[in-house]
Amino acid sequence: MSKSIHSDLPIRFGTVGSPASGSANKGSIGGVMRLRELNLNALELAWVQSVRVSDETCAAIKAAAVEHDVAISVHAPYYINLNAETEEMWQAGRERLLAAARAGAKAGATDIIFHPGSYMKKQADEAFEVATPRLREVSETVFSEKLGVTLRPETMGKSASLGTLRDAVAWSKAFENVLPCVDFAHLHARAGDGSFNTYAEFSAALQLIKDELGERGIKHMHIHFSGIAYTAKGEKNHLNLADADINYKDLFKALADMGVAGRVLSETPNMEEDAVVMQSTYQRSHKKAAQ
Repeated sequence: MSKSIHSDLPIRFGTVGSPASGSANKGSIGGVMRLRELNLNALELAWVQSVRVSDETCAAIKAAAVEHDVAISVHAPYYINLNAETEEMWQAGRERLLAAARAGAKAGATDIIFHPGSYMKKQADEAFEVATPRLREVSETVFSEKLGVTLRPETMGKSASLGTLRDAVAWSKAFENVLPCVDFAHLHARAGDGSFNTYAEFSAALQLIKDELGERGIKHMHIHFSGIAYTAKGEKNHLNLADADINYKDLFKALADMGVAGRVLSETPNMEEDAVVMQSTYQRSHKKAAQ
């Protein structure tokens, strides 16, 4: 089994999707191998268009991940909306989410990340009330099928989307197999005014998670991170860390100071290079926090 010089850190670092660089092997197995060449140890399988993967491929991904000590998660297809306007649309989204959970479990994934959907011209609280029993339905199916995965509603970057931090925390309190996927770049972009970009704001968000979800929340975090461009309506597109206003050094200081454990997945255009930057930045803060 491969070992990382950073294997003692409480947070694993990696990418959403396989790195574009380096490995002669393509696909997810090549991605696992390339990440370990970079001393990274987490991979989120980007099944964002559809779930079309054989049982044999899933077994091979799982075996490679175990061999190289790379933690696996899955990003489910984008076309899921807990607030879908018709039952037919919801059932189609439900099946996409369950397909990701079923195949992800076979591939060794522990966490299934998904976009909760949009308000669809409803008020935020009304959309949340529609979404919650639908998420309960999926949660119960995942339990009944004994898939052993955690469903992760992602915090979203547009003001018209379900997926505030409080949405994700509330669902996590309601359902045992649900926890947030916290995208700190999305939270920065959502208000469209440059807020949520300070050590104090990052720490307050982490404190909310700790207060509401306890050790279960703060010690099993799944984080997406990138630079981000935004307008008054929120997220526009992801950017490399060096090209963005995101205050990543203070974020990783807050993670270290709050004793967070879990995973951070890079979503920048140069995702593996920035994942290395994220890990190195966090490592320095972690060392200081431990002194």
